Amino acid sequence: MSLTCLILAAGRGTRMKTVLPKPLHKVAGKPMVQYCLEAAQSLNPTAMRVVIGPQMESLAVAVQPYETALQPEPKGTGHAVQCGLAGQQTDGDVLVLFGDTPLITPDTLRKVIERRAAADHPAIVVSGMTPPSPTGYGRLIVEGGTLIGIVEEKDATEAQRSIRLCNGGIMLFDGKLLPQLLAGLTSNNAKGELYLTDTIALARKAGQVCAHVEIPYEDVLGVNSRAELAAVEAMMQKRLRALAMANGATLVDPSTVYLSADTKLGQDAIIEPGVFFGPGVSVADGVTIKAFSHLEGVRVEQGAVVGPFARLRPETSIGAGAHIGNFVEVKKSTVAEGAKINHLSYIGDAAVGACANIGAGTITCNYDGFKKSQTRIGADAFIGSNTALVAPVNVGEAALIAAGSVITADVPADALAIGRSPQKYAPNRGMATRRKERQ
Repeated sequence: MSLTCLILAAGRGTRMKTVLPKPLHKVAGKPMVQYCLEAAQSLNPTAMRVVIGPQMESLAVAVQPYETALQPEPKGTGHAVQCGLAGQQTDGDVLVLFGDTPLITPDTLRKVIERRAAADHPAIVVSGMTPPSPTGYGRLIVEGGTLIGIVEEKDATEAQRSIRLCNGGIMLFDGKLLPQLLAGLTSNNAKGELYLTDTIALARKAGQVCAHVEIPYEDVLGVNSRAELAAVEAMMQKRLRALAMANGATLVDPSTVYLSADTKLGQDAIIEPGVFFGPGVSVADGVTIKAFSHLEGVRVEQGAVVGPFARLRPETSIGAGAHIGNFVEVKKSTVAEGAKINHLSYIGDAAVGACANIGAGTITCNYDGFKKSQTRIGADAFIGSNTALVAPVNVGEAALIAAGSVITADVPADALAIGRSPQKYAPNRGMATRRKERQ
């Protein structure tokens, strides 16, 4: 049977006080709507569409190649589904979920799909959940194990508000029946909107069976405020940390490590406290990332050591067994196997050869005010402390750069380069003694 997935993402997010469409706010470095798209895509749907609101062109671009449909006015979830299905065939099933629920998982969606495939073959399946507090949620009205209705909190009686089983938002419909149900919706409610949840009562009147399946409340936790965004971020981080440790990485103090959704940590990697992984980081087996380091868009090969207090910026590759030490920044560079950059250095737009040693205070001067240029340092080269390498420049293999040098021309292999002024001094004329007397 065919499956159409509709992701409702037209909410304005007024409580977030933002110009960015709410579903584009990030959790673990990835827009919330992307989690929903990936979970839905795991079901191999025949069609997938995202319902957006006016002036959400950035959202339409972000969800490509998936189609979008416009909900021109905020008239409720029922109206959003009408807009999403306008002009579309719905012979198969239709799954509706929300673009601000980043904790959704493929397993949760499969539970909903499996419930509709059960022997009683309900026309509508609704996700149910039992949150710590039901305040703000619609309640599921269940009698004898059968779902007979959903009532929004603003329209609920006191008795109905005491129900703990709440609407999780995900709904799966018999697509052949859905157009008829949508046509029967009215706005006779506290919000004056078309509630998608009213389709339950309409289906029951038509003699159809409706059902619910209970899922973890975290999986469908929506984001409507900055505080809720922070709460969801904390839950996502907890999941990512648990997965990393289950796959063989050591997180010395897990609660202090920040992971992105795509962070890859190898077996026996050791991550010390206070480490931040931005998007695009891959850490191989046996790597140690020491405390308070920041990595983004970088590959760290087996056995390398990074930090403490190191910053690795995008398009950087750290070779096997290399050492990147404290207060070292590396940007858009390759550091080959066994190389060492241990102290207080900036390496940008550079290639550092195998087993090269970069002394403390070394910088690659990669920007001349107009363009970026590259520095190449050969294998086994030794760069003395406090050296400035003015790009574009090449340092040959096994070359030696004297400390304090400013290198503006290529250095041949095996050569010694000294780029500093001769030391000068005045003869002793009692200057030190007179200075001490003035103190």
